[in-house]
Amino acid sequence: MSNAAATTTTTTKSDDITFRYATRDDLPAIVTLLADDEKGKTREELGDPLPDAYYAAFDAMASQSTDALPNKYLLALQGTDIVGCLQLTLIAGLSRRGQLRAQIEGVRVASRTRGQKIGEKLIKQSISISKSLGAALIQFTTDKTRKDAHRFYERLGFVASHEGMKMALDPK
Repeated sequence: MSNAAATTTTTTKSDDITFRYATRDDLPAIVTLLADDEKGKTREELGDPLPDAYYAAFDAMASQSTDALPNKYLLALQGTDIVGCLQLTLIAGLSRRGQLRAQIEGVRVASRTRGQKIGEKLIKQSISISKSLGAALIQFTTDKTRKDAHRFYERLGFVASHEGMKMALDPK
């Protein structure tokens, strides 16, 4: 295992926030965070037990992940309480002379802890991980209606350089 990968699979600390990769046991907390959002509450399905689809997706992510190309959920914790998450995927590709790129998805901070710079620390940690693994570019999409999120990402140095497009597919 590379040194960069080793430091991110163990707990690292930023002030009162620690970071680690998620395990299957963290799925209820992650789905709760994903649903703790105006858009997420209509997309996610909380239940006890969680629907099997979440476990299948987590297992698929784990099977695609390597030390060099992670596809993992990064968690932010206050003590033992999971207060933030994002999916970090590194993607090998041919464009830009074969540069490695990082993709961020599903950024969430618990509503009760917003305003404490947890999201900023989580994004900066994902940038640090991505750089340490050789990524030359980090990208994500954010809903056009999330104006506060746009200002947040711009403050962190991101530029809205591209127009993203999506197409919902019927998963027959």
